[in-house]
Amino acid sequence: MAKDLQVAVLLDYYGDLLTDKQRDFISLYYDEDLSLSEIAENEGITRQGVRDAIKRAETLLFEMEEKLGFAKRFENLEEGLAKINSYAAEISRINKETTLSREISDLTVKIRTTVNELS
Repeated sequence: MAKDLQVAVLLDYYGDLLTDKQRDFISLYYDEDLSLSEIAENEGITRQGVRDAIKRAETLLFEMEEKLGFAKRFENLEEGLAKINSYAAEISRINKETTLSREISDLTVKIRTTVNELS
């Protein structure tokens, strides 16, 4: 995952744990695509001050993810649900080609519905 995208994802998970300024600066930099100079000018501080705040915020975001792992867990959950959905589709296909059990068909529909609700 590219660092820009990774920071944006981590900001979604842990952004509320940053200071208001850190959250604002990192959001302006990554989400609004403003330059350090533009942010500094708008905030009335130095470019270096903005850069330092963003770097501190990035460090905190990566440290929180390393300790808590919410973003990685969510990614793993999404991948697992996709696999379950795929397996249910395969079971349904095999069921139609072989035994045509109504119970199996109903259960695979329930599995796929549950996966879709969780996604």
